[in-house]
Amino acid sequence: MKRYITYSLLIVAATLLMASCDKFLEDNPTDRLPEDEAYNTVTDLWNNALGSIYLNIGGSAPSQGLQGTARGVWDLNTFSTDEAMIPTRGTDWYDGGIWQNLFLHRFGNVDFTGDTWNYLFKEVLACNRALERIDAFEKAHPGQDVKELRAEARALRAMFLFYAMDLYGRVPVFLSSNPTVQEMKLQDRSVAFKHIVSELQAAENDLSRVPSRKFGEYYGRMTASVAEFLLAKVLLNAEVYADDDWTDAQHPDASTMTWDVNGETLNTWQAVERYCNAISSNGFKLADDFKDNFSISNEESPELIFTIPMDIYNYSNRFSQQFRSLHYNHASALGLNGENGPCATIEAMKTFGYGKGIDTDMRLYWTYYYDQVYHDQTGEPVTLDDGSQLVYYPMAVKLDLTNDPYEKTAGARMKKYEIDLAAMSDGQLRRNDIVLFRYADVLLMQCEAMLRDGRAGAQADALLNWVRQRVGMAWRPATLDNLLEERMLELAWEGWRRNDLIRFGMFTRPYTDRPQTDADRMGYTLVFPIPGETLSACGSAQNPGY
Repeated sequence: MKRYITYSLLIVAATLLMASCDKFLEDNPTDRLPEDEAYNTVTDLWNNALGSIYLNIGGSAPSQGLQGTARGVWDLNTFSTDEAMIPTRGTDWYDGGIWQNLFLHRFGNVDFTGDTWNYLFKEVLACNRALERIDAFEKAHPGQDVKELRAEARALRAMFLFYAMDLYGRVPVFLSSNPTVQEMKLQDRSVAFKHIVSELQAAENDLSRVPSRKFGEYYGRMTASVAEFLLAKVLLNAEVYADDDWTDAQHPDASTMTWDVNGETLNTWQAVERYCNAISSNGFKLADDFKDNFSISNEESPELIFTIPMDIYNYSNRFSQQFRSLHYNHASALGLNGENGPCATIEAMKTFGYGKGIDTDMRLYWTYYYDQVYHDQTGEPVTLDDGSQLVYYPMAVKLDLTNDPYEKTAGARMKKYEIDLAAMSDGQLRRNDIVLFRYADVLLMQCEAMLRDGRAGAQADALLNWVRQRVGMAWRPATLDNLLEERMLELAWEGWRRNDLIRFGMFTRPYTDRPQTDADRMGYTLVFPIPGETLSACGSAQNPGY
């Protein structure tokens, strides 16, 4: 039986008094409890200072949440890559050209990049407000231990800042809920990078080592293993994040960077490996069945490190990605309301070995609907309005399918999560927890760190092939090329593809119906533009190229 996190309805983020930054950080809570009622105990402090931040890791409206909703972090990291796309299908999915512009890396014409920025920094602001409340509580209650809550708030703030830095490059680093205009100025990416690492390191040892996936007090919360995952992920991208000029085709050498990891000086790749080993030592392991990570009851998977908790009665978070992808009739057969949009690229299908018989990766079947479509539970064929069986055509996809014979049926569709027939809100309000971080990624990160540190060999091979053998695939040597391919095979639809491609220097190359643009060649598109209202309010220059 789930023990659900009880969140206060209190909105933590404070209203900034700076009228000039109102759009960037404005918030006008109307249901805030009086101070003397909201913070009497440590439990009150957690509920009223941290609880709503956890609610906002997911979301129920566009551009809200790290995953689950549309026009936000997940879309920016997925539909700008060779993993997936949203073709124009006649009168459907043109939407002013935003999906074509996102796929073609015309990011200045994607209108929700500003909404995503605002979401992330409102959460940074909420974390700052929580830390101020924790400090005030500690002064008023000197005998109460709030060390863990402070670590939680700092690590959450670092997580939101990580996503912002990854997407936008230069970001403000402010530690107050009422920052001045000067504090809101954009910092070089390397400054934000080092700050994020130091914050996560400072928090790590004060966080609980209870797995976040387990029902109970720490279910869905920031714990030590979540912070260690973030440390490994941030440091794995050190050569990207330490580079303050991403347009000059040069980057720092991460092997020459050193880090203090619990008193030991390590280079970047050794530090990544150390954090991966710390996660392993906390009892995480691959689930016996790949599909268990995405099942209705996926809380039982020993592989899940951090998720967005979902339930049809107790949470308001939505999961829209799957129903957005399915053909109308396919979704209708499952009791959902499909939107017939997102699908896999041709590159993705080639990576999975579509059509190659015994050389096809087993994860193709578990990750995508393709070819003839059958009802998941009954096995009955899904039919079109004319009575013929629905068929998805993976290799017929292109960016504009208007008047194409496969306008409504081109492209393999998202399958990865088990369909919850008890879901509500057209399938968006469901019981499968949304997967953010999992242990298979840890093994692949550790393997990559070893390869980048010049330590190819049996141990690196073993890490790669633990992931492959779990799904019954043949042994392969650990090379960077094989590893990037494996990350597609294992982590498709999980929101990491843009991050991976940039790190591997592959983000700006041409692929399915997408030529390389001049902006790609000049390196501008490795980050998104900063919202204009932020620039005008805080006196910073735009990212190059926009």
